[in-house]
Amino acid sequence: MVSRMTLRPVLTALALVLGVLFAPGVGVLGGGATQAHADTKLTHAQAAARFSSSGITWSSSGGCSNRNIATCTSFDQLNLATAQGAQTLKSATGCALNITGGTETGHASGTYSHWNGYKLDFGKSTCLTNYVHGVFAYIGLRGDGAPQYKSGSGNIYADEGNHWDVTYYNCGGC
Repeated sequence: MVSRMTLRPVLTALALVLGVLFAPGVGVLGGGATQAHADTKLTHAQAAARFSSSGITWSSSGGCSNRNIATCTSFDQLNLATAQGAQTLKSATGCALNITGGTETGHASGTYSHWNGYKLDFGKSTCLTNYVHGVFAYIGLRGDGAPQYKSGSGNIYADEGNHWDVTYYNCGGC
């Protein structure tokens, strides 16, 4: 019989391994997500072509696409899975989608950030809000107070008041 003294370290190690394997965007079993450094990056033109072909629009307060200017909306260095996630969202909802924030400077930093290609901002619409509220699971407030919803594929939708801030860990079932 195995004693508690030897079983506890084994269970602890197993829990740590499983935690890594199933962590969003890290493990090999987490729905196809890969580590940040291994993501396929798109140019602005490549992402824009994908969005146009799916009927997704975009706008910027500065009327530009320069990644280094905060008032622009840039897709330079956007992860392919993020672009595909937006396309999946458009297809699933049938809603008009307008991207108001991409990979440009001026957003919060972090591994799963706009700058690193994991996030897009979408303008608010009744159609999109009703879809998120009706289909995705409410998971509580983010540290800044934004209500968050999690899709079935694990992507996170945060209601930032005048837009949806979406973190794409994967393509959303593309």
